[in-house]
Amino acid sequence: MAFNYKKHFKNKNWLWLSISGILLLAFSLVVDSYAGRYANGAMSNSVSDIILSNIRVFDVDGIFVYGPMIFWVFVLYLALAKPNRIPFIAKSVALFVLTRAVFISLTHIGSFPNHLIITPPHIFGLFSYYGDLFFSGHTGLPFLLALLFWDNKYLRILFILTAIFFGVIVLLGHLHYSIDVLGAFFITYSVYVLATKIFKKDKVLFDSEI
Repeated sequence: MAFNYKKHFKNKNWLWLSISGILLLAFSLVVDSYAGRYANGAMSNSVSDIILSNIRVFDVDGIFVYGPMIFWVFVLYLALAKPNRIPFIAKSVALFVLTRAVFISLTHIGSFPNHLIITPPHIFGLFSYYGDLFFSGHTGLPFLLALLFWDNKYLRILFILTAIFFGVIVLLGHLHYSIDVLGAFFITYSVYVLATKIFKKDKVLFDSEI
């Protein structure tokens, strides 16, 4: 790995793509924070849901909070293990976050009446909102990673199963509506296609190590 990093740090193309990717990701998180706060303040009434209206609330607090932490540690490992992956992963995730920020700013349906109250650690609480419902980031981001690593059979299956698992978790906790989970798969696919069109050099670099 050390040899790879020495080689990549001497590559101006990789260095620029990586730095721009990390900066875009940081920018997207700032935008998402403002969008989440706005969505929280603009929440209106809740609506009925064919699944949530027919199941009780389950205590999935720990999985909802710490599951994504484990997921992102694994994704970080995948990126750092192969530096070629860093720019495209960072920019694809950034595009996903920016797209979701737009969506949650448009419609402000309130949380389902009986839902789990999440108590995340303080630093993660800064990014926890109840008005940012459509679409589910818990579901969409693992599916985005599945699309990124589609040529790797084992990672593809792992990420798809993770997306489905988190989708079930947010429904059990009544933390998202059914449409938030289902819609995430379709919107995420569109985000991935856009990422391959917008960040062509990053995609080529990502594929070069496969």
